[in-house]
Amino acid sequence: MCDTTVEKSFIGEALVGEGDEVAHIDLVIGYKGGPVDYAFSSSLAMPRMGHTPLLAVLEPNLMPKPATLIVNKVTIKGEKQASLIFGPAQAAIAKAVADCVEEGIIPKEDVDDLLIIVSVFIHWNAEDKKKVYDYNYKATKLAIERAISNKPSIDEVLSKKDMAKHPFA
Repeated sequence: MCDTTVEKSFIGEALVGEGDEVAHIDLVIGYKGGPVDYAFSSSLAMPRMGHTPLLAVLEPNLMPKPATLIVNKVTIKGEKQASLIFGPAQAAIAKAVADCVEEGIIPKEDVDDLLIIVSVFIHWNAEDKKKVYDYNYKATKLAIERAISNKPSIDEVLSKKDMAKHPFA
């Protein structure tokens, strides 16, 4: 991906789905020893009420590589919302990371040197576990692909900025 002495990081975003199960993923990928490592460690070590960072796992005792930390964008307000983050969203994010390595989007030789932080949104009224899984999988994979390929390009941003319509504005 890059020379680790540069401490380069990659930033990606994706919104996938609709309704209360919509997935909005923001993520950063960076090398151990750099600023992403510091943020990863700090977040994991300092949970706050309603904001519990967790490692993405495919199943207990099987986390993907690169190690991936999930942080929630909104305060967890109940058991139902927590179970969607600690269940389908966590599994979907882990699977998307593993698939990105398998497909060569993230080079296999870099997985032990990289860390990923994924900011995930789970709506308070979300209920459909399958949609939460599917949407978060697609959004995470798309955000990783965009991050690694530095998309969108500045030319794309500039050409679309005056026509852009934010779905929640």
